[in-house]
Amino acid sequence: MGRVFLIRHGETEGNALRIVQRPDIPLSPRGVVQAERLARRLAHERVKRIVSSDFARAVTTAEHLQRATGVPLSFEPLLQERNFGDLRGTPYAELGFDMFAPDYAPPNGETWPMFHARVDQAWTRVQELAAATGGCLAVVTHGLVCRSLAARHLVLADGDVVPERWENTSLTIVDWPAPWRVRLLNCVAHLEGLDAAPLADSGAV
Repeated sequence: MGRVFLIRHGETEGNALRIVQRPDIPLSPRGVVQAERLARRLAHERVKRIVSSDFARAVTTAEHLQRATGVPLSFEPLLQERNFGDLRGTPYAELGFDMFAPDYAPPNGETWPMFHARVDQAWTRVQELAAATGGCLAVVTHGLVCRSLAARHLVLADGDVVPERWENTSLTIVDWPAPWRVRLLNCVAHLEGLDAAPLADSGAV
């Protein structure tokens, strides 16, 4: 038996300013500190391998973890955040509608069914890597990916519900193999005492 450490990336200026993010937006200074704290938390947790989304905010988060653990790091485009197409770069306040609505199809982006189908492919890849790793696999991804996985592939503990908001650098620990039971959900204990109020973003993009 092993574990999958499911991780959301650190904070970006897009998170703080509530802007639909582009793939290349970097971590904010606060996000870098978050990533460093996460890396320290997992430095001695027997992580054997890291796989990450190739979006900049996830890459940098994963690189901090890689430096702390010294294990191989690879990138998987299937772990990217949902593609909101032409909305990327737009402040939430200027949208005038709910871009997360179940039936909304962003221009040149992914519908919910398209996104979930891609996350299913990502989950298959994670399972393959977990089996090949034979220990603890760290997966660095995005809020909506975490939510999709928790809602459709993971077994939550009694009394837990799928979070609407996934915190920056939150840690979810999943036992593998199947049935993929969650032993820790959306935890940010490593950020205790970090200055600044909680962000008001959706816990997503």
